[in-house]
Amino acid sequence: MADSSTQSITIGASREQVAAVICDLPSYPEWTDTLQRVVVEEYADGYARRVRFTLDAGVLTDEYVLVYEYAKDLTRIEWHLAAPSRMQRAQRGSYDLVGNADGTTTVTYTLEVELSVAMLGMFRRKAERMIMDAALKQLKRRVEASGGPR
Repeated sequence: MADSSTQSITIGASREQVAAVICDLPSYPEWTDTLQRVVVEEYADGYARRVRFTLDAGVLTDEYVLVYEYAKDLTRIEWHLAAPSRMQRAQRGSYDLVGNADGTTTVTYTLEVELSVAMLGMFRRKAERMIMDAALKQLKRRVEASGGPR
């Protein structure tokens, strides 16, 4: 059974700028530490629909496909695992974006992963926290360094 974890961060950019970086899935390997390759199949509107990721996080490597869905106003971007992979039985996740009055955006990242390999609960929770913390900090750095989408 998968547990759900949630973390939030405030980014010094508009909701539209943050959403543009999140939705630019092909460039993830440029700014994330663990993704080596991303292959995208798009919807007619150009947003990613199915994305094949190659993950290399040292002792943890995997190749998996996520299916994406988007709220019309891009306040929510969510995904789920298309089929089990070598390391994962299931994955569901989302980014919820809230624009703040001061021009910043609060991003809430929720992730639920069911691993195919056994891992003690405390180690799994620690790994989840580290993955989510790194993902949010890398997103913040990318958005704020670029002043928005590229």
